Amino acid sequence: MINEALIGQEITLRPVRPNDEKALDVIFSDPAVATWWGEPAKSLRDGMNPEEGGSHFVIESGEEPIGFIQCYEELDPMYRHASIDIAIRSDWQGRGIGPAAIQILATYLIKERGHHRLTIDPAAHNTRAIKAYRAIGFRPVGIMRKYERGPSGEWHDGLLMDLMAEDLAD
Repeated sequence: MINEALIGQEITLRPVRPNDEKALDVIFSDPAVATWWGEPAKSLRDGMNPEEGGSHFVIESGEEPIGFIQCYEELDPMYRHASIDIAIRSDWQGRGIGPAAIQILATYLIKERGHHRLTIDPAAHNTRAIKAYRAIGFRPVGIMRKYERGPSGEWHDGLLMDLMAEDLAD
């Protein structure tokens, strides 16, 4: 688990604290976030309680919570890598916050935690997210058919993308 704040030029990723429930509820209840993350109450519970190997962060601009980003680190030496997921409030989308947050976390995971490979798995039809991930250096690996159940209850495909340490954009 990562217990330190990661500071960028315009945003900070700080570990989720017990008093972040209201801020995370606002983020996960945003319709633009719930479209991809599903039921807000479940996302909130999960966001407040990282699994073993997981680290959860509130993305802040100044003191304002504007998003959530998480990573999971697989520490088994045979499969060592990390994965990332992100949610940005709709009023902050389209400003480069998502790519900046992913860049900060990806750089930390590679340079400080020693990961050689990172993965991310957006919905295959989430073109905005895929474009942002490509800008950082993530590359498509393949389509995972009927990978995730959306809020409507229908299964949709996921796009597995990965980033090798040597492909991280500066």
